[in-house]
Amino acid sequence: MNSASKRNAAHRNLIDRILGHRNSGNPGSVIFLKAFPGLLLRDLKAFRGLLLRDLEVLMSDLGHRSSGNPNSRNPGSGIFLKAFWGLFLRDLRVLARELVPFLLRVGMQPLLFLFVFTFILPRMSGANPMAAGSGPSFGTILLPGLMAVAIMFSGIAAVALPLSSEFGITREIDDRVMCPLPLWAVALEKVCFSAMQSIVAALLVIPMAWYIPAVPVQANVANWFLLALVLVLSSLLAGSLGLVIGSTVNPKQIGLVFSIIVVPITFLGCVYYPWAYLDKIRWLQVGVLFNPIVYMSEGLRASVTPGIAHMPWWAILCALVFFTAALGRWGLKGFLGRVLS
Repeated sequence: MNSASKRNAAHRNLIDRILGHRNSGNPGSVIFLKAFPGLLLRDLKAFRGLLLRDLEVLMSDLGHRSSGNPNSRNPGSGIFLKAFWGLFLRDLRVLARELVPFLLRVGMQPLLFLFVFTFILPRMSGANPMAAGSGPSFGTILLPGLMAVAIMFSGIAAVALPLSSEFGITREIDDRVMCPLPLWAVALEKVCFSAMQSIVAALLVIPMAWYIPAVPVQANVANWFLLALVLVLSSLLAGSLGLVIGSTVNPKQIGLVFSIIVVPITFLGCVYYPWAYLDKIRWLQVGVLFNPIVYMSEGLRASVTPGIAHMPWWAILCALVFFTAALGRWGLKGFLGRVLS
């Protein structure tokens, strides 16, 4: 008789004993009370073995890192990198299935702004007052600002909106944190994936600004490295802000946050005008310096349209790094608190 047949026979014998005790007036729960501790002890031993094995892998990984030996094998870091890449590919596959809604979401707002303010108004009888004169056209001023808006809205929507549902009643976030990654790495993957979407959204604005405006846009990228650096830092900043909103705001209040926070900082973020043009309203020029979108707009203005007055590039980069680090730390603290609660 093989092991499976022996287990089946034991199960049948146990059932017969329970039924016999019930028929004789003795409670069958006594049999369960006697069998339950043994089954529980067996499962605890199995769980203990799995836990000790995972701890052994983790301690081996830490030992290899502390030894500094480049020739030693490091299986732990390989597992973590594969898990991080797996989460990224999973989100990328989901985005590929919803490519058309993504393009409509990131492209509709800049398309309408460019069509109304740079195509319709210049053809009206009164024309567009901001496009008049010998200075740069309004389309040239608007291009970096619309790129910043696309980055900001795409970054927030890619992190805050999914987190609002994952932290809901179904607790979908628990499926993510079960992967072999530290909790901070799960949050970092969300920010990095949103940064990729933000960069794509910003680049989509360029062909629109090239073909739609009635007056040609005068863009001149003199420093490609500065443009790439500003795009990456701005996208990470937007993802960090989305992490803050998604991990600290009640999911029912996400729409209210967009109305009272995101929209005001967008209109006061030097999107539709350069920061230098606020010199006649000194209190406002100083007040908007606490708005991170200002440095996104000014950084893109310095790299895409350097002929328009803008902040010094070193001040822009320092502010982008500062706001990214501050918002990232705040968002990570809120993320850990929500996951571990």
